[in-house]
Amino acid sequence: MAEDSDLEKTEEASPKRIEKAREEGNVPRSRELATCTVLFSAGLGLLMMGEQLNQALKDTITSGLSFERALAFEPSLLLMKISGMISTLLIAFAPFALLLIAVAIASPILIGGWIFSNKAYLPQFSRINPIQGLSNLISKNAAVELIKAMVKAILVAFVGYMVISNDMEPILSLSLMSVESSISQVGQIMLMGFISIISVLVFIAAIDVPYQLYQYANKLKMTKEEVKQESKESEGNPEIKSRIRQQQREMAKRRMMSEIPKADVVITNPTHYAVAIQYQNDGNSAPIVIAKGADLVALKIREIAAEHKIVTMEAPKLARALYAHTDLGQEIPEALYSAVAEVLAYVFQMRIFKKQGGFRPEVPKSLPVPEALDPHSLLPVKGVNDAEVFA
Repeated sequence: MAEDSDLEKTEEASPKRIEKAREEGNVPRSRELATCTVLFSAGLGLLMMGEQLNQALKDTITSGLSFERALAFEPSLLLMKISGMISTLLIAFAPFALLLIAVAIASPILIGGWIFSNKAYLPQFSRINPIQGLSNLISKNAAVELIKAMVKAILVAFVGYMVISNDMEPILSLSLMSVESSISQVGQIMLMGFISIISVLVFIAAIDVPYQLYQYANKLKMTKEEVKQESKESEGNPEIKSRIRQQQREMAKRRMMSEIPKADVVITNPTHYAVAIQYQNDGNSAPIVIAKGADLVALKIREIAAEHKIVTMEAPKLARALYAHTDLGQEIPEALYSAVAEVLAYVFQMRIFKKQGGFRPEVPKSLPVPEALDPHSLLPVKGVNDAEVFA
């Protein structure tokens, strides 16, 4: 059952899947929307340029019906006259034709946008496969397209019938009218028919566009296995990434451990945390944390510190504050300057005492650590409150 669910396309298409489909020329398209847009533009163009086109057509017909005697004896003159008439019509209708061409090219922007893909024009043997072609003919999509075409034809025919039946009396009386009146009457009937048919096409397009978007999204849906595979390809195998992160942590830990011999002091809590501090007395920088860790890592830090005879001081609040608020290689927070300064002063005094003797320096008590920097400030802390030193 789990394998069957993984093979079902239940997941929405990822951005990568959609981008790949666009690269292959696979975008949502609505023929009904394109047809409606072109017809609407044609009607608008005729409304704007109808008088100029009518006048050009009238002049051409008038010129063609006039016949001079010389044309009967000079075929070249007749050809020149015909070519001139054709040129006049082409020039007159050129703006209208350019409008329709521009709208036909720009109509895909309305759904799916423009797409330029060479892959869509590459030969595919599946397109000439008769079995594949037969399956496409009896597919669900083919049935939907057939029903849609039938509904469109029925609606357009019904609207045309209604327009003609409502204007049947004016149509039958056209022969009794003058030429100008009959032309005007025919123009009004054609205008009403055009508006009615466009309204039907707008209605069909309003249904077809959401359906095409739904079909496109449904076609690009992915199985759970495909989602996992794509995630692996784009982000890498999670197991490999986990191993890489683990190796990086191990390398960082080894680098950190190699820095501990450079420390001036290791501050502990007393067993859970350990933070190694180094201070370069150049007058320009504050002490920095060169190593820190908790539990087993803290134990390892203390062991390395003991091997290299680095002073280890128990200061629970200070250790917790340094561990929580300072990263490796980072200077200690300004609020901890005083506490760390007391610790370092004690460490440097101990170095002098071991070399020269004299009075043994006292371990600093009650280090000034702000409560806000101690992660356990709201909890009762058991153990040593004053600092203890292990040199």
